[in-house]
Amino acid sequence: MSADLDLAGAEWLKSSYSDANGGNCLEFSRALTRTQPHGLVPVRDSKTPDGPALVFPAGGWSAFVSAVKGGQFSA
Repeated sequence: MSADLDLAGAEWLKSSYSDANGGNCLEFSRALTRTQPHGLVPVRDSKTPDGPALVFPAGGWSAFVSAVKGGQFSA
Protein backbone atom coordinates (compact mmCIF):
# COMPACT_ATOMS: atom_id res chain seq x y z
CA MET A 1 0.00 0.00 0.00
CA SER A 2 1.33 3.40 -0.97
CA ALA A 3 1.59 6.36 1.36
CA ASP A 4 0.92 8.51 -1.74
CA LEU A 5 -2.77 7.69 -2.13
CA ASP A 6 -4.61 10.79 -3.37
CA LEU A 7 -7.86 11.26 -1.46
CA ALA A 8 -8.37 14.90 -2.53
CA GLY A 9 -11.28 14.04 -4.82
CA ALA A 10 -12.78 11.34 -2.62
CA GLU A 11 -16.48 11.51 -1.79
CA TRP A 12 -16.85 10.96 1.95
CA LEU A 13 -19.90 9.30 3.49
CA LYS A 14 -20.85 9.67 7.14
CA SER A 15 -21.42 6.46 9.06
CA SER A 16 -25.04 5.83 10.03
CA TYR A 17 -23.70 5.08 13.53
CA SER A 18 -22.22 8.58 13.87
CA ASP A 19 -23.59 11.09 16.35
CA ALA A 20 -26.05 13.49 14.64
CA ASN A 21 -24.89 16.36 16.89
CA GLY A 22 -21.49 16.70 15.23
CA GLY A 23 -19.49 14.52 17.63
CA ASN A 24 -18.15 11.01 17.17
CA CYS A 25 -18.41 11.25 13.38
CA LEU A 26 -16.76 8.62 11.26
CA GLU A 27 -16.58 9.05 7.50
CA PHE A 28 -15.49 6.60 4.84
CA SER A 29 -15.04 6.69 1.09
CA ARG A 30 -15.64 4.13 -1.63
CA ALA A 31 -13.15 5.94 -3.90
CA LEU A 32 -10.42 3.30 -3.66
CA THR A 33 -12.61 0.19 -3.80
CA ARG A 34 -12.98 0.74 -7.55
CA THR A 35 -9.45 1.91 -8.37
CA GLN A 36 -7.32 -0.51 -6.32
CA PRO A 37 -6.97 -4.19 -7.31
CA HIS A 38 -8.15 -5.58 -3.96
CA GLY A 39 -10.14 -2.56 -2.84
CA LEU A 40 -9.22 -0.19 -0.07
CA VAL A 41 -11.49 1.81 2.24
CA PRO A 42 -10.19 5.10 3.65
CA VAL A 43 -11.72 6.17 6.98
CA ARG A 44 -11.38 9.55 8.72
CA ASP A 45 -12.70 11.66 11.58
CA SER A 46 -15.17 14.20 10.13
CA LYS A 47 -14.07 16.84 12.64
CA THR A 48 -10.62 16.92 11.00
CA PRO A 49 -11.27 16.46 7.27
CA ASP A 50 -7.76 17.64 6.38
CA GLY A 51 -6.23 15.26 8.91
CA PRO A 52 -5.02 11.73 8.30
CA ALA A 53 -7.15 8.89 7.00
CA LEU A 54 -6.71 5.26 7.95
CA VAL A 55 -6.87 2.90 4.97
CA PHE A 56 -8.18 -0.65 5.37
CA PRO A 57 -8.52 -3.56 2.94
CA ALA A 58 -12.18 -3.73 1.81
CA GLY A 59 -12.61 -7.25 3.24
CA GLY A 60 -11.35 -6.21 6.66
CA TRP A 61 -13.57 -3.13 6.69
CA SER A 62 -16.61 -5.24 5.72
CA ALA A 63 -15.87 -7.68 8.54
CA PHE A 64 -15.58 -4.81 11.03
CA VAL A 65 -18.87 -3.24 9.91
CA SER A 66 -20.61 -6.63 10.16
CA ALA A 67 -19.27 -7.09 13.69
CA VAL A 68 -20.54 -3.64 14.72
CA LYS A 69 -23.96 -4.32 13.23
CA GLY A 70 -24.00 -7.71 14.96
CA GLY A 71 -23.38 -6.11 18.35
CA GLN A 72 -19.97 -7.71 18.91
CA PHE A 73 -18.66 -4.48 20.46
CA SER A 74 -20.21 -2.96 23.55
CA ALA A 75 -20.76 0.79 23.75
